Amino acid sequence: MTTDDTVAAGGTAAPPSSPWRSPRFRLFFTARSASLLADGMLMVSVTTSVLGAGFGATGVGYALAAWMAPIVVLILFGGVLADRFTPQVMMVGADAVRVVTMLVMAALFAGGGVRLWQIMALMGVSGAATAMFQPGLASIVPRVAEDIQRANALLRISESMATLIGPGLAGFLVAYWDLAGSFVVIAAAYAVSAGGLLPLRRLAAGGAEKSGEEEGGAGGAVDETDDPMWRRLATGWHEFRSRTWLWGVISLWAVYGLFVFGPSLPLGAALLTEQHGATGYGWIASADGLGTIIGGLLGMRVRPRRPLVAGVCAMFFFALNPLAPALGWNFTLTAVTGMVAGCGFAFWGVMWATSVQSHIPLAVLSRVSAYDIAGSIMVIPLGRALAGPVAESFGADRVLLFSSAVSFVLLGAMLCVPAIRGLTRLDHPKRDAAADPDPGPPPTRKPVREPERGADEEASAAAEA
Repeated sequence: MTTDDTVAAGGTAAPPSSPWRSPRFRLFFTARSASLLADGMLMVSVTTSVLGAGFGATGVGYALAAWMAPIVVLILFGGVLADRFTPQVMMVGADAVRVVTMLVMAALFAGGGVRLWQIMALMGVSGAATAMFQPGLASIVPRVAEDIQRANALLRISESMATLIGPGLAGFLVAYWDLAGSFVVIAAAYAVSAGGLLPLRRLAAGGAEKSGEEEGGAGGAVDETDDPMWRRLATGWHEFRSRTWLWGVISLWAVYGLFVFGPSLPLGAALLTEQHGATGYGWIASADGLGTIIGGLLGMRVRPRRPLVAGVCAMFFFALNPLAPALGWNFTLTAVTGMVAGCGFAFWGVMWATSVQSHIPLAVLSRVSAYDIAGSIMVIPLGRALAGPVAESFGADRVLLFSSAVSFVLLGAMLCVPAIRGLTRLDHPKRDAAADPDPGPPPTRKPVREPERGADEEASAAAEA
């Protein structure tokens, strides 16, 4: 691993320019930071409001489920629509919907007498808007930043800061100002997000960039202009399944979500609070947040030739996260473990996002990202739901020990997959379809003339080959 490994097949390329030099990236970064802050505030405000309205923990579960369910159901359609109408259009529309829902939520709590079904309905609408918003994130980054890895690292740092600041800000507003007012601030943050994305309307439309066939296939670009929704979904699935490194990671990641991410948060929080008190748990969580910032900073500087290998190696540190509460380590060691785990997780996130955004053609990137998100998050709620009953039968410490062991095994399995281990870095996004040895049957649609590629794209194709 080197800090500036920019050698591609056929010669040495100059490093891409800093994302900060792009006004478009600065706008996108501002918009994304505001959206992340709103997301960080939302869960605290909703939880506090539901409990304050007398609906109890069951009501909180219903409200959060009402938000999550539309995301799981609609995320794939969000990817299709983002590639069809451009990510920016879908994301601005989603932010506008979320602004309205938060203002309606504020009005309900300001007026009093709110009912649980009203909260659930509004959270459902907000979740549906989020499903339209999320897939476009991946395909906007290559359009606004030349240095994709550094852009992703900066966005990861912003996410970490929002995770630290958002819940605390929501709690402060609820405690010292007004519950309804917290939803007004959330609405304002979503409005800032929409305002930052609105000037990006001239970004190239995903549908304007034609997705080509995989290597070994017909080899031409295809016109999707008149394709129905189901065919666009099928094209996204074809692009997803034809890359072994992509579906290989997501398949293992789904198991990881069930056995590691699912139990680690609820059981880890319970054990850490029992071992170190609420204040101690808060400091440990802050240490984890600090680690994610450090991981983002490392992602800005370290440019491994094989990003997925480097990311998986960093994720081995995350396997220590459930181990610390399971073994009852002291406060200092647990805090250090949390920081190292957060660092590894953030660095993996930068490596993964950069690999996806640089190897997947822009024309289908939102759809592929939607399959990525769906496969990554679908089973986590199941893991969290099963964590409690399993812990009652076997003990929370044993469940977390099992989670840590599974983490090591799954990460080792990733390194054993040749396609994952062999994926090399590209410094520029692909403009036409990527290559894979086993693409499967290509979709049959109207061929169009493939545009000539520039020197940068020829170098990128050679590097991947």
